[in-house]
Amino acid sequence: MRRITVRNSPVHGRGVFALAELPIGTLLLEYKGTRVSWKEAQRIHERSKAEDGHTFLFGLDDGSVIDGARGGNSARWLNHSCAPNCEAEQDGERVFIRAIEPIGKGQELFIDYMLTVDGRRTAAMKRLYACRCLADACRNTMLSSRRCR
Repeated sequence: MRRITVRNSPVHGRGVFALAELPIGTLLLEYKGTRVSWKEAQRIHERSKAEDGHTFLFGLDDGSVIDGARGGNSARWLNHSCAPNCEAEQDGERVFIRAIEPIGKGQELFIDYMLTVDGRRTAAMKRLYACRCLADACRNTMLSSRRCR
């Protein structure tokens, strides 16, 4: 039985939605795609002329990236929220998405992107990574509260 589906999201573009009640701790899916170096991912992203702040790249602890746009699955459509109901867990070279709170049938699944960038956070950068989640505790950006050095 399918537990999730992808459809248009009121938050942004496409989103992933629950087709059934999903309890805390439910392993939902794996973030799949082609594994590439960060340098290659940047080249791909620059060539794609993607919408501002829109990416299917998932950074791994070793500095490599899973490119969900190439060989990816439904996980690439997970939208960001500052109050997520799911989290990403890395296990070696794989990333899994797990429910961190009960998710009702029809609810959209969200993760906190926690994006990091090098250098100073300019007004243009803040606009590029503006958050649309509308959560009560929204920090108004998909960028992590932690800064790169």
